[in-house]
Amino acid sequence: MPNKLIDQSSPYLLQHANNPVDWHPWNDQSLELARAENKPILLSIGYAACHWCHVMEKESFENEEIASIMNSFFVCIKVDREERPDLDKIYQLAHQMLTQRPGGWPLTVALTPHGHAPFFAGTYFPPTSRSNMPGFGELLQKIFIHYQENQEKMSDYLLSFNTALEKLNPSAPASTIADPVAVLDHATGILDNQFDTVFGGFGSAPKFPHPTQLELLMVAAARPTVTSPNATVMVEKTLTRMAQGGLYDHLAGGFFRYSVDREWKIPHFEKMLYDNAQLLVLYSHAWQVLPKPLYRNAATSTAQWVIDEMQQPEGGYASTLDADSEGEEGKYYVWSETDLCAVLSEDEYTQIENTFGLFGEANFEGRWHLNLNPDIDHELPDKNSETDQVIRNAKSRLLEIRHHRIRPGLDDKILTAWNGLMISGMALAGRIFNCDSFIESAQQSVDFIRNNLWQGNRLLASCAKGKSHLNGYLDDYSFMLCGILQLLQSKWRQSDLEFAVNIADAMIDRFEDTEGGGFYFTSHDHEKLLYRPKTGADDAIPSGNGLAISGLLGLGYLLAETRYLQTAEKALAQFSDELRRHPSINASMSIALQKFDPAFSTVIIRGKRDDMKQWSDYINQNYTPDLQCFAIPDSIGKLPPSLAIYKSQPGTTAYVCKGNQCSPPFTDLKQLREDLS
Repeated sequence: MPNKLIDQSSPYLLQHANNPVDWHPWNDQSLELARAENKPILLSIGYAACHWCHVMEKESFENEEIASIMNSFFVCIKVDREERPDLDKIYQLAHQMLTQRPGGWPLTVALTPHGHAPFFAGTYFPPTSRSNMPGFGELLQKIFIHYQENQEKMSDYLLSFNTALEKLNPSAPASTIADPVAVLDHATGILDNQFDTVFGGFGSAPKFPHPTQLELLMVAAARPTVTSPNATVMVEKTLTRMAQGGLYDHLAGGFFRYSVDREWKIPHFEKMLYDNAQLLVLYSHAWQVLPKPLYRNAATSTAQWVIDEMQQPEGGYASTLDADSEGEEGKYYVWSETDLCAVLSEDEYTQIENTFGLFGEANFEGRWHLNLNPDIDHELPDKNSETDQVIRNAKSRLLEIRHHRIRPGLDDKILTAWNGLMISGMALAGRIFNCDSFIESAQQSVDFIRNNLWQGNRLLASCAKGKSHLNGYLDDYSFMLCGILQLLQSKWRQSDLEFAVNIADAMIDRFEDTEGGGFYFTSHDHEKLLYRPKTGADDAIPSGNGLAISGLLGLGYLLAETRYLQTAEKALAQFSDELRRHPSINASMSIALQKFDPAFSTVIIRGKRDDMKQWSDYINQNYTPDLQCFAIPDSIGKLPPSLAIYKSQPGTTAYVCKGNQCSPPFTDLKQLREDLS
């Protein structure tokens, strides 16, 4: 018989709707039940593409005996961390505080029924004891006994936990804004010490891409006053190794979550929208700086994969593609020698074998996961050669065969924040690579968000099964604001500008700390939880505060709107001490800080849409993190007064503005080039 998750729209929650566990969603009724029965809450947080979440479900949540223990002793609540990042942030911190080590998913936390204070936290547990891990059923009984014997201490847990969490938010604003160049110098020094000089990336296995930190290094390398001789080297080696290795899908495009090894050979096979959005931006920018075919291919094939496999018919982008198919991680992507020989001609097999280095022992559980052969130069293939044609035909054949396999599960819920990141990536890639279909894809996503997730002058966080719900978080607003600003630079639509203004205004009104500066993660009218974060550090996605500052500065410069600029400045003051201490952890905010500079330029081009293209193409061919450019056709009416003053006179005309100072109009592209150079 289905449990109480059966009416939810989240694919992850629906995966558990027929477990024998009496799962409840996180809502007022479930929390009141725990209070009324004086039962501790067993909170389980995961997501649909999570491999170990699937394992724990199969081993424990489908186990009748363990389910009986759970149902007897606890009110069991299941949460999709992608829908409720507010809860996930709180209880991941709880795990770190209680265990003194990082958390992960599935996250397992025991909470008091009154106040929801955590008194136990862990991640995956096997059904019976093994590998120094306690069996889940036995552990649950011990947790319940501990609760029963220590109920009088539970209020102390709540008080101490609240006190510890409040110390995590920044205190008083700094008296001065951190120096942008000093922050970049400090950040590059930190990252240089962490850099893997052999294989690229930072640290050892498991190895994550860290896109915001790589983008920070690109910004540093582009700024001549920064003393960072290794910044470009770190970016180039890392991006090259990732695109050549198994983190990248060499048949369909797109990147997997992370590498389980130091060399980027074997990934954890789930594909996340937010990873691919950030890497799409990174490889597009990298191609501007170092125009390697490898980077262009990684960017354009990833964008095309997103359109083909992640963009839903209604326009929004789906969230994740599972690591597992047929109960095995990676099965959809890997090849046995028998598989390859059965579908490829002898010549095709020889070329694939050489291209991907399929020699010796297979690299993934007796099968091959494709990595480019490191002993071959893949940078300058002859696209017209017979060999290259054979390789392309073979890859196409393998991809066709793969499409007929049982596919990994798709979590098709549409998250506002992650769509904002992908809108940025698609708009930027479309602009850099002159691909209208990428820009149109971004426009479709914006239109979906505006039509389905903008309600009552506020953003909702998630849409699944046609149902839009959940109060939006800071990330939803700030990521969408930055995405729309990127899209406006790729193709101007007046409706997008109006939407960006509405989002910025709502973000300030609903999230700003008007006393200290900066933005809370949850809105002023959000459900009251144990902790209200106001943080600047990045994790797998950029900081909501970092992108809020970037978005407000960009929109403020465009519209000469002092309210946006002052709000961004106040937020930078709030986080400046943290930027001075830990600039690489706060990479997206360190990048935003660079826009708070008198030299940051806004270029506005006016004229006929087709005539302006040569001008905007010139600007877009270069990596210019200290510049934003908007080409506004003369046909656009009802511009705000601050933009209406810029007119073509006659023909294509450009204006270069720095702060509140604008140049005389340029009517000659050569003169504009000289000024910008």
